[in-house]
Amino acid sequence: MGRTYLFECAKCGYRVTVAGGVAEGLHLFAQTIHCLDCRELHDVVTKLKVPATAVNLARWKLRPTPFDTGPSDQKPPTFAVALNQLIVGSGKRFRWVKFKPVCPVSARHRIRPWQQPGKCPRCGAFLDGGGTPFKAWD
Repeated sequence: MGRTYLFECAKCGYRVTVAGGVAEGLHLFAQTIHCLDCRELHDVVTKLKVPATAVNLARWKLRPTPFDTGPSDQKPPTFAVALNQLIVGSGKRFRWVKFKPVCPVSARHRIRPWQQPGKCPRCGAFLDGGGTPFKAWD
């Protein structure tokens, strides 16, 4: 089960709810990234479990492929869309689709992985994270 935490900067007041690193759920894996151009933290989907049938893949706008050899060249769904479109128990065959981490605002933005404890993307001070999950998903 994945968890999202509230992080807050005491110096500049920046607030964000992200996983704080790598998060694993039953149907998706997420990674927190620091976008150097947006100066924001984002959770992005790195691995997504989708139905193996071509009819259900159209819902995700993915092409059916017999084997997953590496990261997909397609744009990953946003974290919120992936959470809201989880298909539980429909069908018996699933496959994992891997995605390269990219900024959800623009794929051309420069990013780097972010891990708790980490610095604020705006002012550089360390972010304070609560020990209690803000939200549990999947």
